Amino acid sequence: MCKVFPTGEPGPALSELCALIGESLSFQLAYRWEGEYRAWGRVEVESELPVGVRTVELVPCEYPCHPWRDEGYLRTEPGLYPDLLREPGQFGIPLVADQWRSLWLEVGTGGIKAGEYPVKVRITGEDGVLCEESTTVQILDMELPKLPIPHTEWFHSDCLADYYGAEVFSERWWEIVGNFVETAAKRRCNMLLTPVFTPPLDTAVGGERRTVQLIDVEVSGGSYRFGFDKFRRWVKLALERGIEYIEISHLFSQWGAKAAPKVMGVENGVERQLFGWDTDAGGEEYGSFLRQFLQELKPVLEELGISGRTYFHISDEPTAEHMDSYRRAYEAVREELLGYNSMDALSERVYYDQGLVQQPVCAVDHLDKFLSDRPEKLWGYYCTGQAVDVPNRFIVQPGSRTRILGALLYKYSLAGFLQWGYNFYNSQLSLFPIDPYRVTDAGCAFPSGDPFIVYPGADGRPEESQRLALMDEAMCDYCALMALEGLAGRERVMEILGDMTFKSYPDEAGLLDIRRRVNEEIKASIK
Repeated sequence: MCKVFPTGEPGPALSELCALIGESLSFQLAYRWEGEYRAWGRVEVESELPVGVRTVELVPCEYPCHPWRDEGYLRTEPGLYPDLLREPGQFGIPLVADQWRSLWLEVGTGGIKAGEYPVKVRITGEDGVLCEESTTVQILDMELPKLPIPHTEWFHSDCLADYYGAEVFSERWWEIVGNFVETAAKRRCNMLLTPVFTPPLDTAVGGERRTVQLIDVEVSGGSYRFGFDKFRRWVKLALERGIEYIEISHLFSQWGAKAAPKVMGVENGVERQLFGWDTDAGGEEYGSFLRQFLQELKPVLEELGISGRTYFHISDEPTAEHMDSYRRAYEAVREELLGYNSMDALSERVYYDQGLVQQPVCAVDHLDKFLSDRPEKLWGYYCTGQAVDVPNRFIVQPGSRTRILGALLYKYSLAGFLQWGYNFYNSQLSLFPIDPYRVTDAGCAFPSGDPFIVYPGADGRPEESQRLALMDEAMCDYCALMALEGLAGRERVMEILGDMTFKSYPDEAGLLDIRRRVNEEIKASIK
């Protein structure tokens, strides 16, 4: 969880590590080069376990945090900060004079027999061994349970087309999408935002994002014909890569459901935009279109075997002033969505109380509104706005503030977790695309790291971030707590977690102590 800055002394060292079979387990080797000039080193690992090695690279953070914040940030000034995980290049690892750097070492635990495994890591240079460190990894004789709740990081397939110059729906685009989906699923992001129409997310009013609409639409008089071939391919790709839940993109515009998303269709042989910002979302024309679409979509969901694992959205983040437009939008599709999962991110409880949102996805700094007389299924989310006290994943926040999420999801029995930016490579409101290796804050709009959690690698495969690994380990913590619950009961797990809340929770040392106690009790129960 430590973030190693070039000019800062790293935190205390670990002596040993412990994990369940199949759990994500990583640690860092921090080093400082005392040579007078820049040099290169090589990394050698001795272990019976498979251990991957990556460098932790610095990235620019021009807007690292909001002016309104708490005291729990590592740093607040613009600069270069550790985040990007990258495979060592042909020359090895960087040795930068008088600077701290770190290696990210990830232990493969899948299919490993229980036991204790020594791991020795050394860095060598032109003059031989420069440093050597050892630790011990203990693998417990229990398989880590599968994550039992949906976890979605919104997937922006248009950004992949823009960055890589790959035409939407070309074979190259499908290949890149598959690579990014596979990494998400591997990191226990098990729900995929699916663009039946171009998602109306973070788009300026009157503006538009690149079309990624999976549904073919043909207009004939007042009726519509729909083609689902691309949708079927998307879903099958997702399921093959390890995704479990399909999240249908929003049926109405963001922040109040006043308009329709951009919907393209063919009429008299010509493709044109059928609906968009100039569409009255609650009007009969768009309502009729949606009802016809949903009536034809549902049999396809049945055919693909995902009806019970598909979730619908009305509009993202409505506030109290949007009640009338949201209600009209909801009423337009209410009958067609009966029996299906639906959810929306919000902070105002009134939408749930009036029966407009089935599964509220509540901002984690507003959870208190929902805990009394709580919904049967209550989700959590955070984004740029959750900058004070609560957990988040900004680059300049401590790693423990990201990883603590798993324990809190368990304690509060939340039914799922949502974050808006798996790979949002645009400016705020999608005015222009950005280079995520140079811009980590959507054009100085959001705290660095909020818009995306993977970087677009040169080969069409994502490069991971330290924060992605920490989010994965947060979900592993959740699964480990579930494993102990199965052995000792929820009451005992809650005793170990103590009185933590979303605004008061352990630091790195406290979180490690919780996992140590959980692991010890699992080990004792196995014996």
